[in-house]
Amino acid sequence: MSATISNTVTGERADLLESLGKARFFLRFTARDLTDEQAAQRSTVSALSIGGLVKHVTAVERQWARFIVEGTEAMAVNDDPAAWATYADGFRLLPGETLAGVLADYERVAAETDELVRTLADLDVSHPLPAAPWFEPGARWSARRTFQHIFAETAQHAGHADIIREAIDGSKSMG
Repeated sequence: MSATISNTVTGERADLLESLGKARFFLRFTARDLTDEQAAQRSTVSALSIGGLVKHVTAVERQWARFIVEGTEAMAVNDDPAAWATYADGFRLLPGETLAGVLADYERVAAETDELVRTLADLDVSHPLPAAPWFEPGARWSARRTFQHIFAETAQHAGHADIIREAIDGSKSMG
């Protein structure tokens, strides 16, 4: 039995790709024409910046795509303080990081996820979620459900980024 399907995408796979693509577009669109300084700017009371949100969404998408392929082990939590510091750094642009660089990384991760949507043999493959207060004990997510989560996370943060962008220079994604 083949581990992949044809690259011809129809039905729910096409719907997943379209949804992911639209959410990603709106997140990237909030970063249009920004300088690195603006992309790193905290323009609201939130600790978030547009560059930090792109960086965070990239890491989240990468990790959930790994979960689809590798299972729960891809979601291992490291309680080491250095690991938590690294996690916190995932929400902001660090010295030497650029908006262009985080957007390029996001494009690479998005392309890998899209390829997984196209080629994964079975969207029903599932894995147990890791133990965490925000997951129901014993819950499992299928690849389908995980792709939907990636879409939801991206759309949610695109909205955050739109608010941050409007506070920087009045630009909006819509309207």
